[in-house]
Amino acid sequence: MASTQPVSPNRGRINSTLRQFLDNEASGGIILMGVAALAILTANSPLAEGYFAALHAYVGPLSVQHWINDALMAVFFLLVGLEIKREMLDGQLSSWSRRLLPGAAAAGGMAVPALIYIAFNLGNTAALRGWAIPAATDIAFALGVLSLLGPKVPASLKIFLAALAIIDDLGAVIVIALFYTADLSLPALAGAVLVVGALTVMNRSGVMRLWPYLILGAVLWVLVLRSGIHATLAGVILALTVPIRLTPGTPEASPSVSPLHQLEHLLQKPVAFLIVPIFGFANAGVSFAGVTPAVLIEPLTLGVAAGLVVGKLVGVFGTVAILVKARLADLPAAASWGQTLGVALLCGIGFTMSLFIGLLAFDDPALQDRAKFGILFGSLIAGLAGYFILRISNRRQASSALPTSLERKS
Repeated sequence: MASTQPVSPNRGRINSTLRQFLDNEASGGIILMGVAALAILTANSPLAEGYFAALHAYVGPLSVQHWINDALMAVFFLLVGLEIKREMLDGQLSSWSRRLLPGAAAAGGMAVPALIYIAFNLGNTAALRGWAIPAATDIAFALGVLSLLGPKVPASLKIFLAALAIIDDLGAVIVIALFYTADLSLPALAGAVLVVGALTVMNRSGVMRLWPYLILGAVLWVLVLRSGIHATLAGVILALTVPIRLTPGTPEASPSVSPLHQLEHLLQKPVAFLIVPIFGFANAGVSFAGVTPAVLIEPLTLGVAAGLVVGKLVGVFGTVAILVKARLADLPAAASWGQTLGVALLCGIGFTMSLFIGLLAFDDPALQDRAKFGILFGSLIAGLAGYFILRISNRRQASSALPTSLERKS
């Protein structure tokens, strides 16, 4: 018998609002902001001892923090790899003309921050291992800040920022593979190569079911973990072997029958609303106990912060300006120079990937904490500056467009 209980008129509205929030690509960044703040508050509260003890408690062969950083983040990197492959074959990066502006901006946005960090830390061999920390952009955080400005920001700028961040992620993956690899275990590495070979054969043979790829992907993760290469790279390697099916007669993919699209859709919400927030909560917590102003102006801390704020601004905006002035590329459609400047600043939000590289670069907890200070302060300054410049630029563009609209009415 059907229930006759009255349904609250607000329930549908709440469900609709929640669904809209979860479907918004920038919502993950907004949640990440709150989680990062919660981690810092927890690390500096009476709960701090329990917080750090829980992270270092062992569950099986790994600590809780290692399970998060090595296993959960492998799923994050799997999604990153899927996005890179899709964009390269069937998206905003599917042609060289589309790749030029965000690709060059991403390269400049990685090189200049790294050089600034190196300049701050010359002569300190231990600190120099962190040169790649300010080179990364956090796409979730950056899009989260951009979403706060509403529809006034041109869609082309959001596409530019997303494409730049995806190429930036690809650069970060390459950096991790080349520069942050421990001593290699040749037997485990050979096993990993065999698994990759099997995945490639399945792809070439037209295997379209996901479960064989996921089973071999789990085996690949174990072998990569034991090989000395960081285990998260197994996620990227697996992503590159997952097939994408194109619609016959067109260069476009068919999401309904493409395994890559299906897996990407399956992972998007768990990664954005569960995995990345868990990583942020586990790694953003830094205690300010005993921290003096001298710590905040140490070369390592300043190098990270200056790399994120100044380096990203100069690297991204400078590259865009050079290409546009040389008539090799155009500004994103309907975007002003001020808005492009604001987006370049948002690229200085390095949170997730920067924290991850910082953990790989340093074994010393003191150096990790200094890197975290630089990441948190640099990302905060870059995010606020980018937000306010975009807000001012949006107002100016709107006011300059007003007379035109009035003339058309008259």
